[in-house]
Amino acid sequence: MKVVILCGGMGMRLREETEYRPKPLVQVGGRPILWHIMKNYAHYGLKDFVLALGYRSWMIKEYFLNYDAMNSDFSVRLGDKPEVKYLDSHPEQDYLVTLVETGLNTMTGGRIKRLARHLDDDTFMLTYGDGLADVDLNALLAFHRSHGKLATVSSVRVKSRFGILDLASDGQVQNFAEKPQLGDWSSAGFFVLNRKVLDYISDDESVFEQEPLQRLVAEGQLAAYQHTGCFYTMDTYREYIALNEMWESGNAPWKVWR
Repeated sequence: MKVVILCGGMGMRLREETEYRPKPLVQVGGRPILWHIMKNYAHYGLKDFVLALGYRSWMIKEYFLNYDAMNSDFSVRLGDKPEVKYLDSHPEQDYLVTLVETGLNTMTGGRIKRLARHLDDDTFMLTYGDGLADVDLNALLAFHRSHGKLATVSSVRVKSRFGILDLASDGQVQNFAEKPQLGDWSSAGFFVLNRKVLDYISDDESVFEQEPLQRLVAEGQLAAYQHTGCFYTMDTYREYIALNEMWESGNAPWKVWR
């Protein structure tokens, strides 16, 4: 099964890092966040990736073209019969990574639509190149197959960024909760989609999270898998720092691989 990862955005809210590299290559613990995402999928045997590229796409291409050399010891024979011999192997074996140019300013729906020729199975997975979670992908896929709808999205309960006040009519504070968990469910990405979902995307200007998903909802074709584990995004420099601190402390709850 193919795993689509959206890697084309400019990451404007993380300009401290994305001015120099695409957000999927921003590092957490010395490795691109994209590497962490792919490691999680590979843990569940999902190693066939399709990357939708846009902003600074050449840097992601260079990363994968040089991956074996940068992660292995090797010998180089110089001269008119050059040869490279790798002396050991890295853990990322048998990954198939298809890198597709989907345009600099294309919206998320358009990026997915432009990948159509690479999506030859009835079902594929989709996620973003800046989100980390410990979603049980086997359970997610089983849930998707059980309900028979065209699309499944993973959902999480998120914490408020601020303390919540419960006020009386005269302004007296009756309760204070420091960044409580909110009652509503939010999208965590980590979709499972039937290929027919591509028909819901009109053109490059289509934002997948707007009209296509709204149409699926209206037709009763979108179900939510309720994920109760961790979920983190890297939208801001503060979140970038927090993710790196978690990794360096040995407490990276999204790390499901060994």
